[in-house]
Amino acid sequence: MPNLHQTKARISAPVYFAAIPVFSLLLLTLTGCHKLTNSASELKISFTQVPQWDLGDLNQADVIEGKVSGAQPGQHIVLYSKTGGLWWLQPRLSAPITPILPDGIWRNEVHVATDYAALLVDSTYHPGAVLAELPKPGHGLDAVAASRGPERSSSFFVNFSGFQWRVRKVASDRGGTRNPYDPNNVYVDPAGALHLQIINRDNQWTCSEVNLTRSLGYGTYSFTVEDTSHFEPSVVFGIFTWDYSSNQGNHGEFDINISRWADPENKNAEFVVQPAFVALNMVRFVVPAGKLKHTIMWKVGRVTMITSRVSASGASFVVSKHDFTSEVPTPGSESIRMTFYVYADPNHKLPGIHDRAEVVVDGFEFMP
Repeated sequence: MPNLHQTKARISAPVYFAAIPVFSLLLLTLTGCHKLTNSASELKISFTQVPQWDLGDLNQADVIEGKVSGAQPGQHIVLYSKTGGLWWLQPRLSAPITPILPDGIWRNEVHVATDYAALLVDSTYHPGAVLAELPKPGHGLDAVAASRGPERSSSFFVNFSGFQWRVRKVASDRGGTRNPYDPNNVYVDPAGALHLQIINRDNQWTCSEVNLTRSLGYGTYSFTVEDTSHFEPSVVFGIFTWDYSSNQGNHGEFDINISRWADPENKNAEFVVQPAFVALNMVRFVVPAGKLKHTIMWKVGRVTMITSRVSASGASFVVSKHDFTSEVPTPGSESIRMTFYVYADPNHKLPGIHDRAEVVVDGFEFMP
């Protein structure tokens, strides 16, 4: 299979570095007839993570994250990346809104570029697709912050099966609790296999997750995984899609999950198209011991999921297969992900885990 990284497109731009801080902040005060509920001094957009400085890669994305103080209900963030001397709306034209969470945090993925900007706007603001310069506050725009990309990304990456994967480092509430993630739990061994681990660090179970740094869209995704039948009931290994920018609801998510969800009596695997509470969107089954191949075929209006057992001779035998034709998302800025974490029973009646765990993914393939 060809390495898609060899096909990445670049936009030329002058190469220079200004002697300014990595997270420089430009806060433009409000002028004119547009009136804020809060004073300009109360409004602040800060960056906690900015992608690296790059001439502009149409196939490469990274996480941008920050916090807003003084924002009002109904406001949100609009993001831009600068390359070729122009500011480009992110992450895509059809989904320009980055929501502000209740704690003021905002987070999304953008294409890597030389500079990055966050605009605090209300529902009356209509962002331009391409800008020669950043706009000044007024007419629905309340504040602007800009930062030059650092020389190196603060994200962690591994190269696996010819693709670059970002390693999660921030906590997540996936699994019914606030699970911490540690980049040290992820590595690629000399044979090229990816290892995801759950490890007790400082009396707390730390988890692991990776995601592709590019969106591949429709096609066939295949993962060859070593034996997962021995996991404790609360351990979860998931393969799924996630789109920060999705306006389709459920973040364009569909999943193959290996877990008993803390109940030893449950079947240990499932195919899901979100939302999972719809009966037709979930199929549970049992995976046997041994090496497995999980395949997702994503087409217009259809997702087919297949789990097969792989024999020593390389032959495969289907364990479970299902076609989903409702709630099927369309491609956007999604990325395929693998996660390995601990599920917490919300009623606290089922057991947690007792021992460290590891999943070994021998290979990943994608066919458009």
